[in-house]
Amino acid sequence: MEIVCLDLEGVLVPEIWIAFAEKTGIPELKRTTRDEPDYAVLMRYRMDILKEHGLRLSDIQDVIATIKPLEGAREFLDKLREMTQVIILSDTFQEFALPLMRQLGYPTIFCNSLEVSSEGMLTGVKMRCENGKMKAIEALSSIGFRTFASGDSYNDLAMIRKADDGCLFRAPMNILESEKDLEITQEYSELLERIRKFIKNG
Repeated sequence: MEIVCLDLEGVLVPEIWIAFAEKTGIPELKRTTRDEPDYAVLMRYRMDILKEHGLRLSDIQDVIATIKPLEGAREFLDKLREMTQVIILSDTFQEFALPLMRQLGYPTIFCNSLEVSSEGMLTGVKMRCENGKMKAIEALSSIGFRTFASGDSYNDLAMIRKADDGCLFRAPMNILESEKDLEITQEYSELLERIRKFIKNG
């Protein structure tokens, strides 16, 4: 049996932190996992900026409430879930994800959670485990699933390489240049066809 594992931000929804950066006018918050391979470093950087500007979790959630899925994402996901099982593997947080999952028809998502002070400030992150995306692929394989993975950032590379098959989706040039052996897709129709072939050849 096959199962497809997808990244969330940049694949199905816009980058949350970029939307927040644009809303707040803080360009430093546009830095994402497309730019920084070390997620712990990235989150500490973000939390320092939030503290500096006095921004709370509720401020981020207010922006998330305005975010819509990428054009065609819901239709793509609906078609894909008719074909096979799908899990979203994301390094985002449950405190961010719910409004987005509602708009996508409540797909299954494995993500993390935040540590928040009584004043609503982000103080830390609770990662499910280190290298959670790759370990999810390993676990699914261990119980008999053939896995296909797709994402667009540094933190997706390990899961794509660990899966039975996979590809990048709308990845930026810096990743394309460093990962030239990975196939790239740009449109949902292309990605759907890649997955269809994977299932057919299983």
